[in-house]
Amino acid sequence: MSKIHCVIFDDYQQVAAKMADWAQISDRVTLTCMREHIADRDALLEALRDATIIIAMRERTPLDRDLLSQLPALRLLITSGMRNAAIDIAAASELGIVVCGTSSDSAPPTEHTWALILSLARHLVQENNAFRHGGHWQQTLGTTLTGKRLGLIGLGKIGIQMATIARAFGMQVSAWSPHLTAEKAQAHGVDWCAEKQQLLASSDIVSLHMVLAPATAGLLSYDDLCQMKASAYLINTSRAGLIAPGALVRALKNGVIAAAAIDVFEQEPVAADDAYRQLPNLLATPHLGYVTDSNYQRYFPEALENIVGWLNHQPLRRLN
Repeated sequence: MSKIHCVIFDDYQQVAAKMADWAQISDRVTLTCMREHIADRDALLEALRDATIIIAMRERTPLDRDLLSQLPALRLLITSGMRNAAIDIAAASELGIVVCGTSSDSAPPTEHTWALILSLARHLVQENNAFRHGGHWQQTLGTTLTGKRLGLIGLGKIGIQMATIARAFGMQVSAWSPHLTAEKAQAHGVDWCAEKQQLLASSDIVSLHMVLAPATAGLLSYDDLCQMKASAYLINTSRAGLIAPGALVRALKNGVIAAAAIDVFEQEPVAADDAYRQLPNLLATPHLGYVTDSNYQRYFPEALENIVGWLNHQPLRRLN
């Protein structure tokens, strides 16, 4: 029996081959791990042409109807996590491609969000760079979090964890989302804001924790950002599309808010000449929120479980 081909792409850290016992399927499946992101459509098609199985890391590469329709060998598509807006699941189903996912840990993105908040509040990047390059000793005045207000846009699993940590810092916490109720906010010890503008105007730090969907795309406009305090910070570790295109760059250039920290972008990897790279009041990381040992120790072994299950006609972790 000839082996089928499995491709893991966007393996940036080159760890996929080490994170699961792929020897379990080596008699039936050949494995290719691709480190470099392939942005060119034709090159991506060529790389995936013979793949019966694809393992995608989060939403790093779009897998739309046009692309999927040009991959006749593809029968199983696995994504890390149980939600991936970059996959056209309806098209996959029509084409006879089974789409599966894995579990995911919400602690890493929560921790990363706090790393960004603390880095902004204490100017860690600026001070570290000055230390390394012989700059002035103590250049900045830090911001104390105790007594400040954290405004959460979204109070789901991560939002609730954010609120718990904020209270440990002695912060006040508010939350708003289109469907958040006063009862749910109160149950988690959070002040409920009836209106988005109320949260923006009253918060010292605003952090986004919403799922990107048609109803939440562009949830924050430039005019919304203008409602924030001039001293406030905006944090986005959720999805870039929650902020209207160009709104954050414009707000930072115009000094509408003091600074922002983001881990998500409209296009990834970000181009070398992207406007985000030119903003001195922006702290940016290359979508690291979920990139930790605990998550990768889930993603790849569970991806392997899906492959074994598919090969043996067993129940799978299907995405709807």
